[in-house]
Amino acid sequence: MAQKQPFDAQKKQPVFCEFATEIRVPFFDVDSMEIVWHGHYVKYLEEARCAFLTALNYDYNVMRKEGYAWPVVHLQLKYVRPAQFGQLLRVVVKLVEFETYLKLDYEIRDAHEDTRLTLGSTTQVAVAMATRETQIQTPASWQNAVRDYLHQAA
Repeated sequence: MAQKQPFDAQKKQPVFCEFATEIRVPFFDVDSMEIVWHGHYVKYLEEARCAFLTALNYDYNVMRKEGYAWPVVHLQLKYVRPAQFGQLLRVVVKLVEFETYLKLDYEIRDAHEDTRLTLGSTTQVAVAMATRETQIQTPASWQNAVRDYLHQAA
């Protein structure tokens, strides 16, 4: 019998797992009003994604070693409230698809007050580096790493 997956109430889709990391807003990410410039939120998603991939033991170095590049093919952001200089952010990563492509949803929150600041989503596809062909399905080594992580988390 398959295990029931948690549901993301925002998007009404299954969530395989969640992972969270914290990031403190550095001075060089803010404008003269001490508000984070909108483009830096993409960097925060990348930092959280890299931390999640490291937890999976399948980071970009492993992806490359396995012969695949994983370009972002879709990015979505919704700004709710601005982040400010020195603020501690909690970035929650939700794995919503991993067999045909890698889709992650994100929520950036104030780590202390737990207020929502930004929502995001990224989609990445596996591309065989030798042929530059987009893969219809993600590589077996990736799927196995995710399943091992999910099994250990259960």
